[in-house]
Amino acid sequence: MKSNRLIYLPLGGAGEIGMNAYVYGYGPEDRERLILVDLGVTFPDMDTTPGVDLILPDIGWLMQRRDRLEAIFVTHAHEDHIGALAHYWAKLKVPVYMRRFTGTIGRLKFDEFGHPKDAITIVEPRPETVQAGPFDVQFMPVSHSVPESSALVIDTPAGRIVHSGDFKLDENPLVGEPWDASAFRAIAAERPVKALMCDSTNVFSLHPGRSESTLRQPLTDLIRAQNGMVVATTFASNVARLRSLAEAAQAAGRTICLLGRAMRRMVSAAEESGVLTDFPRTVSPEEAQEVPRGNLMLIVTGSQGERRAASAQLSRGKYLGLEMKEGDTFLFSSKTIPGNERGVISIMNAFSEMGVNIVDDNGGLYHVSGHANRPDLETVHQVLNPQIVIPMHGEHRHLREHARIAMATGRKSEVVTNGMLVDLTGDAPTIAEYIETGRTYLDGSVLIGARDGIVRDRIRMALNGHALVTLILDEGDEVLGDPWVETMGLPSKGRSGADLVETLEAGLASLLAASGRKLLRDDDKLEEAMRRTLRQVAMEEIGKKPEVTMVISRLSDE
Repeated sequence: MKSNRLIYLPLGGAGEIGMNAYVYGYGPEDRERLILVDLGVTFPDMDTTPGVDLILPDIGWLMQRRDRLEAIFVTHAHEDHIGALAHYWAKLKVPVYMRRFTGTIGRLKFDEFGHPKDAITIVEPRPETVQAGPFDVQFMPVSHSVPESSALVIDTPAGRIVHSGDFKLDENPLVGEPWDASAFRAIAAERPVKALMCDSTNVFSLHPGRSESTLRQPLTDLIRAQNGMVVATTFASNVARLRSLAEAAQAAGRTICLLGRAMRRMVSAAEESGVLTDFPRTVSPEEAQEVPRGNLMLIVTGSQGERRAASAQLSRGKYLGLEMKEGDTFLFSSKTIPGNERGVISIMNAFSEMGVNIVDDNGGLYHVSGHANRPDLETVHQVLNPQIVIPMHGEHRHLREHARIAMATGRKSEVVTNGMLVDLTGDAPTIAEYIETGRTYLDGSVLIGARDGIVRDRIRMALNGHALVTLILDEGDEVLGDPWVETMGLPSKGRSGADLVETLEAGLASLLAASGRKLLRDDDKLEEAMRRTLRQVAMEEIGKKPEVTMVISRLSDE
């Protein structure tokens, strides 16, 4: 009989920042009962995933073991932790547990997909406990950049696990719960912590993290000093920052308008769940048009350069009747996520051309991170005193550095990336298996596999252009007329100076004239020969081999 084991398997979020999905299991090998912590998304870019709307973790491994999945626990309401849940819930159909604010957001998403809202159960913080098979799970409040974020205390027959979620050490976060060192010491005092799965995002930041409360005065001073309209952008989910910006605007005598559906929804959800009270009064975009520019403050979505968000819309002209003008000020109260720089810089340049003054956070005055810096991570290691530290929520370099820090204090650690199934049963983590993991794309309204070839073909067409070739043959396999070519994404003339389409058609006509009856009877071989010839001619003329679609039609004897 196989002995029981405790396992950990990241399907996303380990070796990258985003798309978090972590599996825990306990039981006999290959028959473990499972829980899933978080089910998030990451965002595409035009270079590698053109046309894709969202990127989701590949849950194929989990789907094969769906009968063993007990429940899903969501640590907080950021899209990289909750964004894939509504897309996948119909496949998994297990109970989902969240705290109240996260549940408010989750139920809105479920409602949009037609899922039953009662599939989501609202859980109060520790000591309330959820039993899910062999797991007893408690939500432990942590401070972060979205309300009611939580670590999870996961008790198993093999020991206690603490899954940190995203967190920072902020004793005065303005919105949400503060860091409480004594409450975390109590976790370790009750039962030794076998393993800590820990946020690694800011492991390279050497100074202690700063509190959200330090921003109020610098923001007020900045807004008060401006003569034109002031616009600020931040993450829509950063409700504490929205409050900081709104209260600073109010202190500077400004009327406040929120622009962006996601931002309005977050504020509404925070008020509905009781985590946000006394938010300054806001006006609608229509009312804002009547306010003198020097008295108006817009707080808008799009801090990461998203094309359809309010920031990008304003950079292209009017948005909901409002527009930026020379002498206005635009503030990025956020940190640009690696990979989003191009979109953000594009918006900055567009505003600069309008004469708008741009303020970013390079000086550190107008943004604080929602993640723990290195000294804060070291503090949490000391407070919880785990036997094992498994870094998560970071690129490989973050995980490796975090593991090094943990091992320097005598703790066992391992760099674990997506698809590495770790056995935590013993005194040190061991890699038990490598699972094939990948990504799933939301492409329009359809989920497609990253290996399906759809996005690969799209990239090839973007890089090389496309040619459509049509050929008609009669009943005796004789070519009727010449083949004709239509192109997309290719220049009209080649290096010879001749019309490109005519040159391609001439090359194909020469091939057909020299072809024997055997080739003309075989569609597959004929198609391949024509494709090879067209790409060869195109390479000589324009230095590219376009993607080719062949249409061969044969007339019937009937």
